[in-house]
Amino acid sequence: MKNYFRALTIAGSDSGGGAGIQADLKTFAALGCYGMSVITALTAQNTVTVTGIHAVPPEFIALQIDAVLTDIGTDVVKIGMLHSPEVIRTVAQCLKRYNCSLIVLDPVMVTRSGDKLLADDAVQALKEYLFPLATVITPNLAEASVLLGRDVRQRSEMAAACRDLAALGCDRVFLKGGALTDTTSVDLLYDRLSGEILELESPRIDTPNNHGTGCTTSAAIAAWLAKGLALASAVREAKTYIDGALQGGAEFKIGAGHGPVHHFYNWWRV
Repeated sequence: MKNYFRALTIAGSDSGGGAGIQADLKTFAALGCYGMSVITALTAQNTVTVTGIHAVPPEFIALQIDAVLTDIGTDVVKIGMLHSPEVIRTVAQCLKRYNCSLIVLDPVMVTRSGDKLLADDAVQALKEYLFPLATVITPNLAEASVLLGRDVRQRSEMAAACRDLAALGCDRVFLKGGALTDTTSVDLLYDRLSGEILELESPRIDTPNNHGTGCTTSAAIAAWLAKGLALASAVREAKTYIDGALQGGAEFKIGAGHGPVHHFYNWWRV
């Protein structure tokens, strides 16, 4: 019998389908992984805004993790929206109990439309409980700014930000520079153990359909890790995938705000 490449996402649900659990599962499927989910919160959102957040109790989050990992197991865990310190501690305890060794942590804090998804007192809990467990953290510039307590807005500031983020507890940092206004899109992968910085640059794709790009990129890294790639190779493949998904999604109109990327651009077009 064959085995699937298994990928578990622990994140919030996006009712609009562009980010969160929905984006992660689409990405896993597009890249050949069997996706599973643990929902940490329900959000009422669309391409324009978030109108409500309903948090899932930590006890039920633990039950979901137990249900998946005691039966199916996983090759990688991707973490997105966790919302509160209690949820963060619960997830960390579960991951340690099941000896999860490949963890991609995307410290989701705000949506593309600027709506807040993380409680103020949860930032320290992320650093304390989950950073030490993560294989790599994948903040964007706004999230890096919150984590470091200073603005990270320029390309010239990204390398120092990576080093300082790694000092918070996770040795590998993938800093997403999608918010830069340059003509190219630049992301950095920093490994504190080797001191090496891998710079990934591609032409910027001008499209309003960029909702869920952070979730999708991090999920793509997780998918390629599940399939056995080393981190640097997984990051390169994820960069190629998100560029293609942005380019494919640019051809569509959906909603009045930031539409989604095209997760299945390699599989179908209208």
